[in-house]
Amino acid sequence: MNAIAEVLKTIAHAPVKKCAITNHGVLNEAYAYAKPSSFSRGMRIDLNGVTILLISGTASIDENGVSVHIGDFRAQMRRTLSNITGLLAAEGCTWHDIVRTTCYLRDIERDYEAFNEERTAFYKEQGLDPLPASTGIQAILCRPELLIEIEAIAMFRTDKDAGNKE
Repeated sequence: MNAIAEVLKTIAHAPVKKCAITNHGVLNEAYAYAKPSSFSRGMRIDLNGVTILLISGTASIDENGVSVHIGDFRAQMRRTLSNITGLLAAEGCTWHDIVRTTCYLRDIERDYEAFNEERTAFYKEQGLDPLPASTGIQAILCRPELLIEIEAIAMFRTDKDAGNKE
């Protein structure tokens, strides 16, 4: 292999800086579940002045790992959004940095209207414009009492141009 090919191989396989994120003030670590899980609440990836947060599916779970607001879709939705807000805050960002959400509803036919009303009100409270890209999916969630779970992707600049956000 020539020298250029060796350099390209090294660059192509250089590790990306990443670390797990959490916020114990709003929800517990995934490993604190009765049956340990093998995931992080979120992952921070730093790429040449841009940070990406990949927030795992988040639901109406409290700081002790207990499902809360059983049977109340709207309250579960609000707690889910609050948990995501806490994860974002732990990394110094807000919903303004969210670029995409994937929303899993246990019963999309029954709950979509309430979901959309709660999401619209929350986004309005946050003053979001533009709104994040989003997908809504009906799914069987990891706990039978959970009615909604949301995962999110946030992106923000961390380099010297960070103050020039549009």
